[in-house]
Amino acid sequence: MDKLPRRIGVLLTALCFTPAAMAKDTRPVPEAFQRFDDTSNFIIKYTDVDVVLGTMVVDVGRSTREKAQEQRAQTGTRMKTKVKVDTASEGNRFYFEEFEDNERYQELLSGVRESLEAAPGQVPLGAFNRNEQLAYWLNLYNITMLDELVKMYPERNLKKELTGRKSFLDDKILNVAGHELSLNDIQYGVLATNYPDDPLVMYGLYQGIIGGPNIRKSAYTGAAVRRQLADNAEEFVNSNRGTQAQDGDFEVSSFYDRNRQYFPDFDADLKHHLMAFIEGEERIALQATTRLDPDIDDWTITDLYGSMDTLGGSFATSKAAMLDSMSTQQPGNPLEPGSSQGPAFAQTPGNTMSASFSDAASTVRSKTPPGMRFSPDVLAHLENLRDKEEAANLDKEGTVTIEEMGEASSPRQD
Repeated sequence: MDKLPRRIGVLLTALCFTPAAMAKDTRPVPEAFQRFDDTSNFIIKYTDVDVVLGTMVVDVGRSTREKAQEQRAQTGTRMKTKVKVDTASEGNRFYFEEFEDNERYQELLSGVRESLEAAPGQVPLGAFNRNEQLAYWLNLYNITMLDELVKMYPERNLKKELTGRKSFLDDKILNVAGHELSLNDIQYGVLATNYPDDPLVMYGLYQGIIGGPNIRKSAYTGAAVRRQLADNAEEFVNSNRGTQAQDGDFEVSSFYDRNRQYFPDFDADLKHHLMAFIEGEERIALQATTRLDPDIDDWTITDLYGSMDTLGGSFATSKAAMLDSMSTQQPGNPLEPGSSQGPAFAQTPGNTMSASFSDAASTVRSKTPPGMRFSPDVLAHLENLRDKEEAANLDKEGTVTIEEMGEASSPRQD
């Protein structure tokens, strides 16, 4: 099948997926976050998010399904942490190492998070269409995830942090338009309620681990979010992190097990979903199976050198060698120093990256007030609403809040 028709089929199959049952962990959602205006052309800007992700994410390219080298002890080195050779060389990476004990970088990342968090307090989300709102929630989730993980680093195995009763995902660490939210509130509340029939949404939720969907090098946007999610889905499904055919069995990521709300008849529904994306020999194996085993996992944080220097060979030599090795191992998306696919600081990772991110920080700090996220049309619309409300309430006491402005604009409710 040609690539273009195949991609069209992927999108149509994913979007027409039978509505799934709500997650058992579904959370209540504030009414203000359930409003949409699907006639709206207003956009939200993410220049600061693009700066952070474009600078600090390394895109290692699509999986070749090759195993990493077995761990080898080296004379004169300390014991290396055990890695999963099936998945260790897969998945995009974030420079967590550069945030360790670096208050300036940590403050920059926190500033971007706070700016995202504050945006709905400036312009109600109900003034935007579904795709714009989806992009907003995914960006807020992912930047908040990064902001929390840099505080924990160099914690390497994140299973305890991401699962169980003590998981930080349940902590009310966000305040959006006056509503306290956890990351699980976003996933199992806002997203599960507003996009219940869209399994592509789960591929936009970065988990900080190799065994989860990719962190991208740019922000999600309303105009491109569907394509971006389909791209993340295709990458994950066609990697050892997502699917593996093993001796007659077909194994899938435990990530799917943690998102069963999209697959009420787990084996049949997930197989139908995967068939929209899977390629190669694994596609033939998936067609022949009726049972899927969610046994694949890798809870290792997606840092760059920490999780890769255990693989032996040039990976363990230096930062520059690490980048060279990634370039040669991933021919589908070469990482070359100074290329648009890789970080500009790849040739001299220490000094150049520090200078690069310092420059980015000054740019971000000057452009990230919440009002800068909105186009002139959005701000003009808000000003018009304010004028109308003031005129209508000249003889009334009190003030008009932004939430009330959102109601006055009468966005459609679904």
